[in-house]
Amino acid sequence: MGQMITLTAEDGFELGAYRADPAGRPRGGVVVVQEIFGVNTHIRAVCDRYAALGYAAVAPALFDRQQRGFESGYTPEEVETARKFLADIDVDAMLRDTKAAIGALSGAGKVGVVGYCLGGSIAFLAATRLNRIAAAVGYYGGRITAHADETPKVPTQLHYGETDQSIPMRDVETVIAKRPDCDIRVYPAGHGFSCDERASFDPGSTVIAWGRTLRWFDEHLAR
Repeated sequence: MGQMITLTAEDGFELGAYRADPAGRPRGGVVVVQEIFGVNTHIRAVCDRYAALGYAAVAPALFDRQQRGFESGYTPEEVETARKFLADIDVDAMLRDTKAAIGALSGAGKVGVVGYCLGGSIAFLAATRLNRIAAAVGYYGGRITAHADETPKVPTQLHYGETDQSIPMRDVETVIAKRPDCDIRVYPAGHGFSCDERASFDPGSTVIAWGRTLRWFDEHLAR
């Protein structure tokens, strides 16, 4: 359904992105922010799902500043390789690249940002620091806790798994306490529960979280 495109960030850097468009007039736009595994088959499939539901979707390749075109699967070896990118994360650059994706969707109507894992944290920071978005959704963003004092400028929904080994419940409780302005949901699942390519995939939690996400965007984006 989609295709790879090139985005240009405000500092002039060119990065790749996957874009999927609906058959008719878009109901709005959704920026899909990757996990540490790049714009892989899972992230492209998420974009396609949004396009099938009437949203124009763009997933920027946030690791292009470190390694162009990186993507991987979820074997233990691939996970270890992907984790190496976490040692050199430039959040400001990732927000610039996310901003470029937001700009690419300017003709689609109101724009929302949804992210997973690393992307969940970027989606939250997009809500607190960027303009020109109308809503945000973050799935199991481990870095949100460190930025929980920042106030989202737009309606923000967050999803966590209560058995997530990388985000302890005390961190989730910190976010809940500091961000009563966010809609925060916790599921009987682990990290990466909404990715059907991961061993931690939890179909029941995914269906509930996906429904809540769609209602969130339908309420705040759809025209």
